[in-house]
Amino acid sequence: MAATEAITTVAELRALLGAPMERAVNKERTALLPIDRQWLAASPFCLVATSDADGNCDVSPKGDPAGFIKVLSDTRVAVPERPGNRRADGYLNILSNPHVGLITVVPGRSETLRINGRATLVRDAPYFDSMTVKGHRPILAIEVDIEQIFFHCAKSFMRSKLWKPETWEPELLPHHAVIVKSVQPTRETLDELFEYYGPSYEDKLYGTAK
Repeated sequence: MAATEAITTVAELRALLGAPMERAVNKERTALLPIDRQWLAASPFCLVATSDADGNCDVSPKGDPAGFIKVLSDTRVAVPERPGNRRADGYLNILSNPHVGLITVVPGRSETLRINGRATLVRDAPYFDSMTVKGHRPILAIEVDIEQIFFHCAKSFMRSKLWKPETWEPELLPHHAVIVKSVQPTRETLDELFEYYGPSYEDKLYGTAK
């Protein structure tokens, strides 16, 4: 088998990929436009990318009812935090390195809206009330001061056929309880994990009932 050929310089990379199209270069902006606000109002899901001061990376999914990303101004948005596993990997990264990247998704749309900027963790703010879901205010929020924003093309979603239900085969993978039991030590039995990740799991998405 041939040896792996690594790319180690910008010149090598550009020789392979070529120069970016003018439209791709010119699409970058530094503030929200009305269509960006419309997109965020329709988006129920985003990915938040962070890294710590040493460059160790993390990407965390965030989801809520459509419009959960709060537009605070033309240059600032906020992403709420809900009850989770408390690892706080991304939040710990932000405390040492405020640079973040967001990819926001609208179901059925193959484009994505990307936001890069500097983040601040906020314990509370007047707008938290407007982020209440099922009686629960967010635990905290990430405020992102926008430095770069642009729409990303649809090619990756089109290639993956992500929104084509006829290509979905979730049955190829075992139940999440089985996955958990097979990849990490747990005190719970498999039956207990099946119960934990069963129908009641959805009832606990926002914390205990109020």
